Order: sequence, then C-alpha cells, then structure tokens
Amino acid sequence: MENNTNICCPEFNPETLNEKEFNWQQKTFIKDEVMQFMHMPLNMGSVITRMWKKIKQAEANPADQDFLMLCYDPSPWKSEIYMTTTKIVPDATNVTLSGNFLSKVFDGPYQDIPRFVKEMEMYVATKGKSVVKMYFHYAYCPKCAKKYGHNYIIAFAETADIVV
Repeated sequence: MENNTNICCPEFNPETLNEKEFNWQQKTFIKDEVMQFMHMPLNMGSVITRMWKKIKQAEANPADQDFLMLCYDPSPWKSEIYMTTTKIVPDATNVTLSGNFLSKVFDGPYQDIPRFVKEMEMYVATKGKSVVKMYFHYAYCPKCAKKYGHNYIIAFAETADIVV
C-alpha cells in the first residue's frame, strides 16, 4: 500500500494464499460500503482511500504481507469492503471476523468472478465443507495488475462442515 511513482501494490506471491486454511478468531477489520451498478463498483477508489487514511492515522496498518482487503457483494447495488487492521480505528466501523476459511488464488479478469465462485465452491466441497460466505481479495489495483502482468483474485470462503 505504500506509494512510489511506479507501483502502489507490493508484489504478490500466489503460494502464500493458494489453497490455504485459516482459523480466524476475532480478526480485526474496518468495514465500509461501495456503491455498485450490477456488481460494477462506482466509488471504490474513494472508499479505499478514505479507509486507508483512517487506518494510517490510527497507526493500525498491518505489514504489507499481512494486509487484506476483502470484498463481499450482498447485492448488485453495493459491496462491503473489509480492511485488516492491527487495532481499533477511531471514526470507523470496526468489525471482527471469526471462523474457518479456505483460500484459493485465481488469475484473470474481474468478469471471470462467476467462474471463480463455482471453482471455489467445488474446491471447498473437496474438503468436505460448504461455503457460508465468500469474500474476494484483489492483490493488485488495475495499474499494478497491468505492470505485473497478473490480475490475482483470491477467494476466501468462510466454511462449515457438511452435515450428512
């Protein structure tokens, strides 16, 4: 997230999040909302900038390798953005996430998200689990994706055991 003239996103190593399992207990985030039109974000840049400014002012920013910005689309008209923090951030909506999560890394354009969702659901099923809720983390902004030659999109599925 630190800026220089050429790159604003740190280089991402897909192996760090591909097919991993996490057990989060009260993992801290701040939450905000992005307006959308048919799942296409309209004000994402300004929301991200506002959130990051609050995190930096509170000195609650995690190390680059620990930073997550999770996106959840409850409807075609809005998206929820969750940014990791190291502590409570004043004047922000502070939330925690707890549960078991599986992650999988994809590389492709935003319009492939429906395919990524299906692949993630199949991956979760191979682990004997079902998806409770799915979030997406975008490793790069559009400018950095072009520079690095990859558009990594990481699915994080909150899971539950399949009851037979």
